[in-house]
Amino acid sequence: MSASPSSESIIPRPPDRVLFLCVHNSSRSQMAEGFARAMAPESTLVMSAGSEPRGVHAEAIAAMAEVGVDIRSQTSKSLAEVPWQQADLVVTLCNEGAEVCPQLATGVRRVHWLLPDPGAEPPERQPEAFREMRDEIRWRVASLWPRGD
Repeated sequence: MSASPSSESIIPRPPDRVLFLCVHNSSRSQMAEGFARAMAPESTLVMSAGSEPRGVHAEAIAAMAEVGVDIRSQTSKSLAEVPWQQADLVVTLCNEGAEVCPQLATGVRRVHWLLPDPGAEPPERQPEAFREMRDEIRWRVASLWPRGD
C-alpha cells in the first residue's frame, strides 16, 4: 500500500454527496463511509453500497473501533437501497466496483481507489490487514475534505 493516494484520488472540490462503492459493501466501502461520516461537514450526504452486499465484516468493525469510529450500526446495502443518483462523487474501491458502477450523470466525478480486499487474507493475517486498510482509507478519505489548518 502506498503512503498517499494516487494523484487522481485528490479531489479539487470537496463533495456534498458521496457514494463509496465496492461489490460486497462489507469492508473497504464501510470503512470509507465511517471515516467520511466522521470527517465530512454535517451537511454532506455519505453513502456506501455494493452490487452484491454481504454484511459488514466483523474485522472492519473491530479495526474502526480501535481508532474511535463506530460502524456497528452501518449495514451493507445494494445500489437500489441508496439514492446514488444524487451523488456528486462516486469512489470505487475495487475493480469489480468500478465495473458495476452505474451510468452516472454528466458532471458526477468518479475516483477509483484500487485497494486489496483485507477479507481475502488468511484468517490469522486479517486483523493486521484490516488495520493497514483502515489506515490507508483514512488518509484517502481525509484528502476529500482537506482542512485549512
